[in-house]
Order: sequence, then C-alpha cells, then structure tokens
Amino acid sequence: MHIHPPKIEYFDLDAKSNTDPKGHLRGVEEYRLTGHGLYMSRPVPGHPHLSHFESWLLPAHGLRVTRQSWHPGHERDYDLYVDVVEISSSGSVWKTVDLYLDLVVRTGRSVTVLDTDELLTALDHGLIQADRAQWALETTYRAVAGIAAHDHDAVRWLAAQGTITTWRRR
Repeated sequence: MHIHPPKIEYFDLDAKSNTDPKGHLRGVEEYRLTGHGLYMSRPVPGHPHLSHFESWLLPAHGLRVTRQSWHPGHERDYDLYVDVVEISSSGSVWKTVDLYLDLVVRTGRSVTVLDTDELLTALDHGLIQADRAQWALETTYRAVAGIAAHDHDAVRWLAAQGTITTWRRR
C-alpha cells in the first residue's frame, strides 16, 4: 500500500476547471451550484477505460458522489463511487480533502467500504489527526446505514435527506 497524505482537489467554477490531486488541470463541461452542493460533469479524454464522470460535492454529508461512464467493454459492476471528503469553498473555488474512505454502491444490491486500511495507516503515520479520522469513520457509518436502509440506493437515501441529485442522460 502506498502511504500518502490526504488528496486535495480543486473545482474552479469561473475557470470551468478541475485540478486533480496530481495537479492535472481538466476542463469541465458543466458546473451546477445548488443549495445542497456542487455538481460537476466532465469528459476524461485519453483515458483507456473511463469516458466521462459526474460528481456531486455534498458538504452537509461530507461526501463526493460520483457516477462514471466507461468505454464499451470496460464497464464496472457498480453504479456510484462515493468518497468521504472535507469540502470547503472560497469565492468560485471549491476544495475537497479526501479522507481515504470510499464506498462502492451497487444500487439495489450492496454498499462496500474501501480503504479502511489506508485511513488507519495514515493515522498511524501522523498524516491525519485522530479527530479527522473519527469524523471520516462516522461519516462513512452514517452513509452506509442510510444507503442500506434505502435498499442500497444512495440517490434515494440522499433524496430522503432532502438532497436531490440529478445526473446527465447517458
């Protein structure tokens, strides 16, 4: 396992850009700001498997919910990928700090937590403080319980919380 500090990503609404954790600047097709968060839709040019992705940054939930579109033959067996993140904004720039834990949602079937080992290793190496790790775990537990209680449907769970997420047509 590669030990790394929390990954930081930037979303600049005015520039219609997304700077990934490695510093790569990407163009964004659409940003949509709502009372619940920020929606982003962008292509993934040059990627061998992934063609497009959409994300909702949801500060009240501490989550980034992503739906990916794959090139034919490279589809994955999940519907949504959910990152546990701290979200902040200043002016037109939003920032996420990824706190290691991820959820894979197979709508109607399951929700799986990934990367608990990364969080614990980062905590052990002083890359994340105990209070942030606890927040990440509590956020994860809350999301898993909510998604499971709504028949493993993250969109339904969010809607029941008053958070409406809409997605582009495929």
